[in-house]
Amino acid sequence: MKKVIIVLSTVFLLSGCGLYTKYERPDVNTEGLVRDPLSVTDTLKVNTDENFGNMPWRSVFTDPKLQALIEQGLEKNADLLNAALNVKMVEEQLKVAKLAFVPGFTFSPQGTISSWDGGKATKAYSLPVSASWSVDLFGNLLNQKRSTQMALLATKDYQVVVKTNIVSGIANLYYTLLMLDRQLSIVEDMQLLVKDTWDKMKVMKDTRVGYRSTAVQSAESNYYSVETQKTDLKRQIREVENSLSLLIGQPAQTIARGTIEEQSLPTNLATGVGIQMLNNRADVHAAEMKLAQCFYDINTARSRFYPNITITGTGAYTNNNGAVNPGKILLSAVGSLVQPIFQHGQIVAGLKVAKIQYEQAYNSWQQSLLAAGSEVSNALVLYQASAEKSAIESKQIEVLQKNVVDTKALMASSGSTYLEVIQAQSSLLSVQLSKVADDFSKMQAVVNLYQALGGGSQ
Repeated sequence: MKKVIIVLSTVFLLSGCGLYTKYERPDVNTEGLVRDPLSVTDTLKVNTDENFGNMPWRSVFTDPKLQALIEQGLEKNADLLNAALNVKMVEEQLKVAKLAFVPGFTFSPQGTISSWDGGKATKAYSLPVSASWSVDLFGNLLNQKRSTQMALLATKDYQVVVKTNIVSGIANLYYTLLMLDRQLSIVEDMQLLVKDTWDKMKVMKDTRVGYRSTAVQSAESNYYSVETQKTDLKRQIREVENSLSLLIGQPAQTIARGTIEEQSLPTNLATGVGIQMLNNRADVHAAEMKLAQCFYDINTARSRFYPNITITGTGAYTNNNGAVNPGKILLSAVGSLVQPIFQHGQIVAGLKVAKIQYEQAYNSWQQSLLAAGSEVSNALVLYQASAEKSAIESKQIEVLQKNVVDTKALMASSGSTYLEVIQAQSSLLSVQLSKVADDFSKMQAVVNLYQALGGGSQ
């Protein structure tokens, strides 16, 4: 009973030294983590009950064709497949860490035959089974197991990061295709318009006295300029299709898709506040799991200052080098204690290194929070600015469309020069393409926010 009390008292004292303590989240600065894109005070006021960060990707990206592409990517993407294999590898390492608490068994049969000066041979044999058990009285094995558990969680977080990046990447490329399709349609319409202007100028040159050939040349050059834009857009479409095909694990080919006008994305982008906003952010959680892993590594380093206790038991069927025939069962047990005294400073240095690594992990965790907040802020301001620009450009397009009609009418009545017509058409095309790009930026902001908030509830 005294021995039991002594052992329990020792364990209690050691737990007070921190060898058995569990990781608890330290304080971290989350004040002002996300800026409000509209508030001059930078205070983000949102309804956390309607958190955009909790929406699964199917609720964010509702286009059926896009959903089919995302599902294919999640099934075939090589990076995601490798991330799943990484999880399996760490799971196997965790099994090894858990089995360290179980005694190890070995079976090592031996047999010898010996003879002196050609005399009668002596036969000796032994069939031993040995068991060795490391008594984890000072938490060495326990903390190694806990550290491996944190590594497993971090690896699973990495798998989620890869999945989120794949979903976001596919959505971004898909919306890029829709933008390019719409821009190509605008350029093709403008190509017909400038061709009509060019044809009319050729007629006017032939029928109107004093109408210069430079007007026709300028109109022709404008037509070729639009044609080169068309060629460039076709190239970009092909390149984006190739990139998207690679991301979803298929040979480069045409991608089935809808139109930019058909898209319906969430507009309520409430994001939550502080660290709660980033509950789904797997890389932030992985950084904290790395911090927890370093915490348990410190405990492991501390445990190395204490004795290593090992109990070994052996049972063998042996004839004791020929002295006993037939053989009999021999049982033995040995207990050993190894107390480090002088290890060339390695144990002390190991503890110092573990503490420094913990500080580095804490700094990395803090930085990951700041980076995540910055990404959310950027996505929100991109959405707000793109929406404002698109609304303004809609009004500008209405004005420029009327301007093109009016300048062409004036040119026909000699009240306007050909340069005004070409300028009006070029301005209209530029704003039309810019508006499509800003509409795409709104969609891209939603994708970026989905990614910055950790991919929702997956």
